[in-house]
Amino acid sequence: MRGTAWDPNGAGVLRLPSGRLVRGRALRRPLPPDGPTPTYAVYLLGKQPPEVPWEAHWLRWPDFRLPADRARAAELLTEAWSRTRADRVELACGGGRGRTGTALACIAVLDGVPPQDAVNFVRRHYDRRAVETPWQRRYVRRFTA
Repeated sequence: MRGTAWDPNGAGVLRLPSGRLVRGRALRRPLPPDGPTPTYAVYLLGKQPPEVPWEAHWLRWPDFRLPADRARAAELLTEAWSRTRADRVELACGGGRGRTGTALACIAVLDGVPPQDAVNFVRRHYDRRAVETPWQRRYVRRFTA
């Protein structure tokens, strides 16, 4: 692990079935004041996010919609899941629920959660209102990397 791992009880931290940790966050809120910063992030926004001092990628993903480039989404989410072994990975959108929840559910699928169970897994362990739209739920059920 590069530095310390996420606190498993920290705000927005999701423990995957494998034990790997990933953090979801709302970019409208400031970084948590205590604890480490990400070492790798994917920002799910309709417009380019501001620069950050850690490695980050932007995935064009308009609010309440799906990724503009689904192949790129699969590539970045697979990379994010892979990086959870050695990095503090963060996924974030404006509100931290719809796009972030959808991306977390896709990462849960990569970690072995059956696609039909991934939304409920994220709602149980991350945010009960994650994955906001029917098309986001359908995207998770059909997600493949």
